[in-house]
Amino acid sequence: MPLLADDFGHLSYTVTGDGPPLVLVHAGVADHRMWDAVVPALAERHTVVRYDLRGFGESAPPTGPFRETDDLRRLLDHLGHARVRLVGASWGGRVAVDFTLTHPERVHSLVVLSPPWPRYPWSAEMIAYDGAETAALAAGDLDEAVRVNLDMWLRGPARGWEDVDPSLAEELRGPLRTSLANQEAVGEHSQGPATGDLASITVPVLVGVGRLDIADFQDIARRYAAEIPGAALVEFPASAHLVALDAPAELLSALDPFLAR
Repeated sequence: MPLLADDFGHLSYTVTGDGPPLVLVHAGVADHRMWDAVVPALAERHTVVRYDLRGFGESAPPTGPFRETDDLRRLLDHLGHARVRLVGASWGGRVAVDFTLTHPERVHSLVVLSPPWPRYPWSAEMIAYDGAETAALAAGDLDEAVRVNLDMWLRGPARGWEDVDPSLAEELRGPLRTSLANQEAVGEHSQGPATGDLASITVPVLVGVGRLDIADFQDIARRYAAEIPGAALVEFPASAHLVALDAPAELLSALDPFLAR
């Protein structure tokens, strides 16, 4: 994969297809490969840009202060894309929202799938998950930390492992280990999310969430849809948190007419 370097590391990215530029930003428990199932179809009509956030996949962990929105701006400048269609999943969804607030002139349309909400009052279930991950990492048990995250974000609270394609867990295991190993460095150097009024977003927006996701994120998705003027909400009945993995065909069906606008 090509690299975009700076004083504090490098970003790894890939470009596929031809047409209006479309940028996919991965979840915080994955890397650019989480979009593999949807890229071939998207690349028939778009120039699809995927990249690994700092400390994920093949992008180096940060060694100095950075902002995810600055990284995305620099990548678009490097590739010569003045304005893009932007799709983000989970933490990548929040990065996409922040980028739209910070650089509204660079965004043609926005899709966010199960994004977090800053300072959200998390449920007891989410607090327990965070405690379990923290304890595993403090004990140096990376395998247990990976298991905790797979349980929460891939399986979800509403189904058993027998209902999940086992290949998906294997696909996520490596990216999860990388993200967890680099979590401390990313947290130390990240300058935090952008601030802005969601009501100021004027581009077309689609908010997506899996009906099998934890209730917190279903509530958050409804908040985004309510706060962003004209935003549409779509629910994916067969998906937990990671829609692109659980329901790629259904996601493409939702994206196709929206991205054609």
